[in-house]
Amino acid sequence: MNEVGMLAKLKHNLPWLIRYPDDAARAFLESTAFEKKHLIITVANHFEPGWSPNGILDHETQLKRLREYVATARTTADLVRDSDGTGFRHTNFYPAEQYDRELLDILAEMQSEGLGEVEVHLHHGVDRPDTSDNLRRQLVEFRDVLAERHRCLSRSAIDPTPKYAFVHGNLALANSCGGKFCGVDDEMLILKETGCYADFTLPSAPDRSQVSVINRIYESAGDLSKARPHDTAIRCEVGGKQPDSPMIITGPLRFGFRNAIRPYIEDGALTSALGSDISRLKHWRHANVTILGRSDWIFVKLYAHGFFDHDRSASIGEGAQRLFAGIVEEGEKSGSYSTHFVSAREMFNIATAAIDGHSGDPNSYRNYALLPIMQATEQTAAATV
Repeated sequence: MNEVGMLAKLKHNLPWLIRYPDDAARAFLESTAFEKKHLIITVANHFEPGWSPNGILDHETQLKRLREYVATARTTADLVRDSDGTGFRHTNFYPAEQYDRELLDILAEMQSEGLGEVEVHLHHGVDRPDTSDNLRRQLVEFRDVLAERHRCLSRSAIDPTPKYAFVHGNLALANSCGGKFCGVDDEMLILKETGCYADFTLPSAPDRSQVSVINRIYESAGDLSKARPHDTAIRCEVGGKQPDSPMIITGPLRFGFRNAIRPYIEDGALTSALGSDISRLKHWRHANVTILGRSDWIFVKLYAHGFFDHDRSASIGEGAQRLFAGIVEEGEKSGSYSTHFVSAREMFNIATAAIDGHSGDPNSYRNYALLPIMQATEQTAAATV
């Protein structure tokens, strides 16, 4: 990278870099060593079976890759179980612009097996800036196909509209890349209006899309009709109001050191480059992403690209098996924490329960606010037999 490029990258990252020392101090002061912790872990998988460096793969190749992935996910779920007996799995954020009925049928089967709930991913505004109308159309059409044809996504008891979690393709949430890979300033408002309950895109550093708020669960404090409203925050807290717009659930963003001297950014990515050593857990814990006032529930949002072949082991295969089995075992041996593998929906539900003042075992709140359409459908069918 040339000097101009380095200066531009530094400029885009200064807002969060300046706040990093204060956040590290906040995390330390809010942590409490005397209480047993609950690690609530989810993996947001940017789930693109068609991805390749040379463009989208053909249908048959995607099917082959997906079947291989399902076999690996099934093995890992059998081998690695959390403190509640729940198998390790990802939440599969499938790209709306690459919809394929046969592939989504397989993902729905995975969900029915407990191998990962399906949520919404979207790449848009890539060749030219998108429009609000087109974005709304894409989200609503994909949301309804997932809900009606595949029985994916979720609903609340008081609203029949399907609800979804979101990951923005190319990280440009709410036009946070200066017009690239999005183009829709009022994207956050559209997400709210179309049933998005939470966003799992962040962190994105050192990308330009990274906002100044780090290591938080929060609601956007900015004007939802303008770009980057999530650059300022209303932090979620016990006894506070529930967010009126998509809850922003960020993963850890910390600095680490390799061989004690080489700095790197720890952002919760399950990649071969960052590795599968259990030493990563200390950074995830020290980020201390919590609902303010519920210090014993630590939310660890990780992410993966499940079809980057070189990262398959670290994200869902043998590397992931070693890492997450080690995390569960360490918690059981030390007695200092319990581990809970959750879906994105379950993480949102547990966070919502914390805001409402609930405490104790977070396993009790996996279905607190939103219930999977698939589960509700099965319960209705059973009741009519």
